[in-house]
Amino acid sequence: MYVYSSKYSISNIYIEVIGKKSVRSSWNLGSCGCKSTARAAVCPRYQGAYIKVGLKSVTLYMTKMEVTIPASSLNFLRLLRQNNNREWFNEHKEVFLKEQSYIEKFAQALLNEMNVHDLIETPSGKKSLHRIYRDTRFSKDKIPYKHNWSGRFSRATKQLRGGYYFHIEPGNSFVAGGFFAPNPADLKLIRDDISFDSAPLRAIIQDETFKQSFGVLEGEQLKTTPKGFEANDEAIDLLRFKQFLLIRHFSDEEVTSSAFVQLVNQTFKNMRPFFDYMSMVLTTNGDGLEI
Repeated sequence: MYVYSSKYSISNIYIEVIGKKSVRSSWNLGSCGCKSTARAAVCPRYQGAYIKVGLKSVTLYMTKMEVTIPASSLNFLRLLRQNNNREWFNEHKEVFLKEQSYIEKFAQALLNEMNVHDLIETPSGKKSLHRIYRDTRFSKDKIPYKHNWSGRFSRATKQLRGGYYFHIEPGNSFVAGGFFAPNPADLKLIRDDISFDSAPLRAIIQDETFKQSFGVLEGEQLKTTPKGFEANDEAIDLLRFKQFLLIRHFSDEEVTSSAFVQLVNQTFKNMRPFFDYMSMVLTTNGDGLEI
């Protein structure tokens, strides 16, 4: 069994001690609505989890469950690419729902792992998934469906900046994190800090773990000098960034392996030094006080 000792593994737990020897528990695990007044119970949201209540502690136990994305999920996407029309999709709707269920289980297993080392506000793996239906209202490309499974996890509270994204597609699977479209105020804070002292960010992106995981910092860049800064600034290479993205690609073999949940979880975990730096820049001033 796995024991999740992190205080973020379960939320909204209420314990009522009756007398000195008996304990009565009542809990609500996130958005699943699972409630009980027993000493231990199984919550379907956690697919094998149960809660054990003691006089002074509450522990969430996870039974070891191997979650794997089957090759059939990638094969469905290949077929969808070849038959991207509503008639074919409706004829294969049951197959779609079956394959999507595997992605939901993957996302839930990943969420369980991430909540051990980060605080994620996304309530469930299912809630993390993006719809497969494309918004074609303002697009010249009118194909109705995406050729991928994808989803995102949001970090909780305004002090924890950055977000996580996963993308499953035959021959083009990857995970990403960072800041896709920082607002002008946030972008100004980031650039001001980099211009003042680029050493902290350079240390992060030049770290061996970072380079092995993501290669280089990615994202759209200006071709000229950003307004308010000098062209000869020693950090001009970093100041030109408009986006700050960390990306790692995976082969189809890795996606369908039993180790994929752990590979993605570790990749997301390796983003934390970058996220911690950005969170500090965006939420505190030069004196370390909250802004």
